[in-house]
Amino acid sequence: MPFLRARFLGQRLAQPAKRWNSTATAGLKADLLRVTKTENPKALVANKDLIFGRTFSDHMITAEWAENKGWDAPEVRPYDKICLDPSAVVFHYASECFEGMKAYKDKQGKIRLFRPDMNMARMNRSTARIALPQFDGDELLKVIGEYLKIDKRWIPEGRGYSLYLRPTMIGTQESLGVAASNRAMLFVIGSPVGPYYPTGFSAVSLKATNEYVRAWPRGTGDSKIGGNYAPGLLPQLLASKQGYQQNLWLFGENDQLTEVGAMNLFVLWKNEQGETELATPPLDGSILPGVTRDSILSLARSWGEFKVTERYMNMPQLRDAVREKRVLEVFGAGTACIVTPVKTIEYNGEDLHIPLDPSDPTAQAGPITKRVNDTMMDIQYGEIEHPWSVVVN
Repeated sequence: MPFLRARFLGQRLAQPAKRWNSTATAGLKADLLRVTKTENPKALVANKDLIFGRTFSDHMITAEWAENKGWDAPEVRPYDKICLDPSAVVFHYASECFEGMKAYKDKQGKIRLFRPDMNMARMNRSTARIALPQFDGDELLKVIGEYLKIDKRWIPEGRGYSLYLRPTMIGTQESLGVAASNRAMLFVIGSPVGPYYPTGFSAVSLKATNEYVRAWPRGTGDSKIGGNYAPGLLPQLLASKQGYQQNLWLFGENDQLTEVGAMNLFVLWKNEQGETELATPPLDGSILPGVTRDSILSLARSWGEFKVTERYMNMPQLRDAVREKRVLEVFGAGTACIVTPVKTIEYNGEDLHIPLDPSDPTAQAGPITKRVNDTMMDIQYGEIEHPWSVVVN
């Protein structure tokens, strides 16, 4: 399949270090794929009844790795439970990382993936960060392509619908002790989904959080590992009890802006020099290098209509800009939702109201937020021919 090699536009990212125990062992090979199809296919769920991440397709991908021999042959097999020993290191030391990507069905019925090479590269950086094994991303994409053809009926039709894919790697060594796992499992599951939020494309309210910290420079915020997410659950619950849908994570003495919940943050404003600027925090090790983030930066730069920057911003600056009516739009961005418009940010007891679309009082998103969302979907569903949209042959 003609998958693209990873090219991270606008991102200055170091290559992951090779795993310390890397040896001349077997790599992951798609041509060794074994397929066992289910004898009991499940009933499909109607699009209108889909809840994000609650329904799963008939099959899954698995591949085992051992330090002394490398990767076993990958398998596509019926979706089922995974059996692990209670002492498996994943349960005790969060030896786990994952990706989020989607498969789309265009109007001609072709299966499409959106920049899958970037997901593979990022997952290899995540595995390297927590001392799990590397794999050949092109080979895994070939396996995923075969899996998608087998479970094609689970890719829902219609704009806004897709099969959400969750590649995951876990440490499976049966041992209590803080050390790199000498065994691992790679698996991929698929979940048919519609819009991420049940209410559809609508603006959310945020609580700016400085009591808790999501990530920090040179930490693990730039890796998609499970240990980054559980600590955010309590702050999310606390924000929800106060009527806010998400946290706006702040960091440091100046309340530096970082991310929105599990999404990257974008601010469209008139900056201090009076320029219209789309800004997002830089990749300093605390920010996840999102595929959607990189795509938005590339699109906006190609439009050439306003300044596009990756730079530090803090909450007092944003608060003052809101008060001075210099903020035009704010949104979060990620694979699951594409973009999420923001209408309110609570900071130190003050609700700061973010404009949506001044020309339409009923609008749930500003014109640039909506344009980004529509353009991304046009590419993902093949309505605009673009090298980011990769057809599974």
